[in-house]
Amino acid sequence: MRELGPRDPREVARYRVVARLGAGGMGQVYLARSVGGRWVAVKVVRPELAEDPGFRRRFAREVTTARRVGGTFTAAVVDADPDGDPPWLATAYVPGVALDEAVTAHGPWPQHAARVLGLGVTEALEAIHGSGVVHRDLKPSNVLLGADGPRVIDFGISVVTDSSRLTGTGVIVGTAGFMAPEQLTGREVGPACDVFSLGVLLAFVASGSPPFGEGGPQAVNFRTVYEEPDLAGVPEPLRSAIVEPCLAKEPRERPSTAEILRRLTGDGLPPTAGPDATGWLPAPVAATIRERVTAPLLAAPPSAHVSRMLPPGPPTFDPVPPGYRPAAPGYGPAQPPHAAPPLT
Repeated sequence: MRELGPRDPREVARYRVVARLGAGGMGQVYLARSVGGRWVAVKVVRPELAEDPGFRRRFAREVTTARRVGGTFTAAVVDADPDGDPPWLATAYVPGVALDEAVTAHGPWPQHAARVLGLGVTEALEAIHGSGVVHRDLKPSNVLLGADGPRVIDFGISVVTDSSRLTGTGVIVGTAGFMAPEQLTGREVGPACDVFSLGVLLAFVASGSPPFGEGGPQAVNFRTVYEEPDLAGVPEPLRSAIVEPCLAKEPRERPSTAEILRRLTGDGLPPTAGPDATGWLPAPVAATIRERVTAPLLAAPPSAHVSRMLPPGPPTFDPVPPGYRPAAPGYGPAQPPHAAPPLT
């Protein structure tokens, strides 16, 4: 979280902007507060992109898709204006540490933690696919780890399964090393491509290394399509029961999300944890999450239009830990599993 610069907006529609949260290919993400006191993450599209009619259509699809993916585990869309100047999207504000940040800082996870993470992310994918949506960009930076469990975020390149192909011929949309072979070769994309990405994600978490190596996108993509993954650092039985089947080159040979959940849970679902469900995480990761949630709180005066609606006297504000990270609409278990039986 950083202070606003001179070029940053102070208000987006009826939301008062108070800090910068991050930036991406589409634009800037801000921490903002509604008139009623709700903290939200507002994604504001870059001006040059906002002038592109094709991009506006894509952004409108993101908003529509995000709203379509609804349910118990959603980081909900609060408000949006894809036709605005510039277009913007406000989502629920969720505390968390990105999975890529956690692995980079603290190294690979023990098998138990990787399996519980797999349960949460697979449950999220099951809900996403049940809404008729394919994520298409599942990767560690799109998984947030919070006190209430993992959440899958960012539906910027998702596709609705009953719609036409989103991209044109020869256009590859996704992240090298996490895309399924069918994404790279222009074949039809379905839920199985997210299962492939799940296998890559779990291999990365369990070993600390991407299974198709590093380097330029073309080299990584070539290995993804034509070579076998390097899973030497993934422990058994996670490797043979989950990761290898998910990384099958042919989509029809990959397990369904229901089958993955069955293999991860064995004869029964593991018990859930309480509101602070960090006990399953590696200790340093859990400590980072707790530290961010309990860090010194942000306070900011209300804007003029909010002040007119508040009673006299000193303003009061809900606490917002500065370690929070915005979540694009997605899924994650409200109470993630705390323990898991042996793989079957």
